[in-house]
Amino acid sequence: MSQSAAVVETKAHAGLTGMSLAALGVVFGDIGTSPLYTLKTVLDTTGDHPSAEAALGSLSLIVWTLIIVTSIKYVGLAMRVDNDGEGGILALMSLLGVKKAKRPLIVAIGLFGAALIYGDGAITPAISVLSALEGLDIATPAVHRFILPAAVAILLGLFAVQSQGTAKIGKLFGPVMVVWFFVIALLGIGPIVAHPSVLLAINPLNGLSFLVSNGMTGVLVLGGVFLCVTGAEALYADMGHFGPKPIRVAWSFVVLPALLLNYAGQAALVLGGGPTEGNIFYHLAPEFLVVPLVLLSTVATIIASQSIITGAFSMTRQAIQLGWMPRLPITQTSAEGYGQIYVGPVNWLLMLVTIALTVGFGKSDNLASAYGIAVSATMLMTTLLLYIAMREIWKWSLLRAALVAGALAVVDAAFVGANMMKIADGGYIPVLLAAAVYLTMWIWHAGAEALGARVREAVMPIQEFLPMIESQGVPRVPGGAVFLTRTQFGVPPVMRWHVKHSRALHEQVLVLNVVTDMAPYVPPAERLNVIPLAPGVWRATAHFGFMERPDIPALLAEAHAHGCTMDSNDLTYFVGHETVVWRDDGKGLPHWVEASFAFMQRNSLHVTDYFRLPAETVVELGREVAI
Repeated sequence: MSQSAAVVETKAHAGLTGMSLAALGVVFGDIGTSPLYTLKTVLDTTGDHPSAEAALGSLSLIVWTLIIVTSIKYVGLAMRVDNDGEGGILALMSLLGVKKAKRPLIVAIGLFGAALIYGDGAITPAISVLSALEGLDIATPAVHRFILPAAVAILLGLFAVQSQGTAKIGKLFGPVMVVWFFVIALLGIGPIVAHPSVLLAINPLNGLSFLVSNGMTGVLVLGGVFLCVTGAEALYADMGHFGPKPIRVAWSFVVLPALLLNYAGQAALVLGGGPTEGNIFYHLAPEFLVVPLVLLSTVATIIASQSIITGAFSMTRQAIQLGWMPRLPITQTSAEGYGQIYVGPVNWLLMLVTIALTVGFGKSDNLASAYGIAVSATMLMTTLLLYIAMREIWKWSLLRAALVAGALAVVDAAFVGANMMKIADGGYIPVLLAAAVYLTMWIWHAGAEALGARVREAVMPIQEFLPMIESQGVPRVPGGAVFLTRTQFGVPPVMRWHVKHSRALHEQVLVLNVVTDMAPYVPPAERLNVIPLAPGVWRATAHFGFMERPDIPALLAEAHAHGCTMDSNDLTYFVGHETVVWRDDGKGLPHWVEASFAFMQRNSLHVTDYFRLPAETVVELGREVAI
C-alpha cells in the first residue's frame, strides 16, 4: 500500500470512529438505558421470587429479541432501504409512495406508524429518568419521597433548554455513552463469572419452552421483554444523521456486547440467589458505588430522552413538508447540523404529557405497564413496508420476501399481542395520543386537499388572462411581482384578485408554485424550473425535499440563470389568505372536519415566515373559501 493510500485509509477509519462515537450519543440512548428497567419488569411478572427457569428463560428471550429485531431486522435489513440517505417510517413511506401516484394503504401505514412514535415518545423520558433515580432507594431509602419531585425537575429542565439547541452539549453525549456502555458491561462480568450456567440462555429453546409452559404468564413476560428493543426504531430513523456504517459499527462492537453482558449479569445475580427487590440493575454494583452509578444513569437517561425529543422535532418537520401537519415555527439551533432544530409547540406539548405521565404513574414499574404497545405496532408497520421494499426495490421473489418478512412479522405480531395485555393498565394512553396525532394529520391533509381543489376551480388560462387585461387597458407598473400559488397551471386566483382591486399589474411577473418532493433533499441544480409564458411573464416551480425548509428569496436570487430577468432585489410578493368556511351544499367536508381545519389554519405559521419572505415586501389578499 502506498503512503498516500495509507493516509486516506487512516483518515477514513478516524472519520468512521468519530461518527460511530457521535452515534452512541444520539442513536443508542433509549435502547442503551433499557437494562435499567427491562429484566426487573419481566421478572416481576413471574412472582416475588423468580426461579432459575424464569431467569434463564427471560434472558434467552431478551438475547434473541435483541438479535432478531435489532441486529437482523433494523441493522441488517431496514438500514439497506434509504430515501436519499434518510431512514425512518415516514422516509420509507415516501420512498415507496413515489412509485405510484396514489397508494393510500402505504400512506395510512406510514402515518399511523409515525403517530404511534409520538405516543411512546412521551413515555420514554418519564420511565427512563424515574428508573434511574429509583436507584437511590437502594443506597439511601430516606430519599424515596424526593425521587418523584427530582424526576419532574429534571424533565422540566430538559424541555426548558431545548430552545437553546443541543449542539454544544451534544458533543459530550458520545463520550458519556461510551463510559455508560463500558460500565454496564463491566457490571455484568462479575456475576457471569460467578454463575457461568447463565450462558445456557444463548440457546433459544430455553426462551421458547419458558413461553410455552407458562401460559398467560408467558404472554406477560413477552410484553416486558419487548422493552429491551423500544429504541430500535431510532436506529433506522437516525440513519440520515450518521449513515448506516457508523451505526452498524457502534451497535455491533459496543452497544450489543454491553447490553448482552449486563442482561446476563442481572440474570446471573438472580440465579445466584441475589436480591430481586427494587432495581436488579443497581444490585450489580457494590453499595459504595450505587450513588455514582445513579448519577451516571441519570445523565444517560437524559441523553436518551434528548434523542427522543430531537426525533420528534425531525419527524414533525417531515410531516409538515409532506403536507400532513399544519405549518409550525421551526428554529435552526445550530449552523453545524441540519438536524439541530427546535419546534416549540411540539416541545411544550411533549413536556406537558411527559410530566403528567410522570406524576400520574409515579413509579417506573407502573409506567412499564403503559410502555411498548405503540412502538411494537410501529415495528409491525415497518415490517409491512419492508416487505413492499423487498419486492419493489430489491426485486426479491415473492417466496423469498414472504418468508423473510413473514418471519419478522410473526415476531412483531407476537409483541403487539403481548403488549395489548397492557391496554387496561395504561397502554391505552399512548394509543390515544397516537390516535389524536393521526386524526390531526388526516384532518389537515383532507382540509388542504379540499381547499386546493376549490382554489383550482377559479384558475383562468394564462392565454385568456393576458389578452383580457391588455384589452381592458390595465397599466403595467415598474418592478417585479411574485405570485405564490398552489396551482401548477393557469393564472392563480391571487393574481386575478390583485388586478381586479388595484387595476394594475407589474411589468415583470413570476407565478411561483412550491412543491415538496418525496425525497429528503433536492440537488441545487434541480431546485428551480422556470418556463417563459409571455414577454415579462414566467411560471416557476420550486422543489424542496421533506427535510428542507424553503427559502424563496434565496432561491429566486438564482432565477437569472434560468432565463428570468427579474431583479431579485426589487420584488413584491403576493400571497393569498383563504378564510375557510363550511360548504353547506352537501358537497363539502363534514362540518367538524372543516371547523377543525379552519382552527389549525388560523393558528399555523404564516406563509410569510414559512417561506422566509421579507415581511415589508409582502402583500396579502384574502377571501372566503367554502370547503
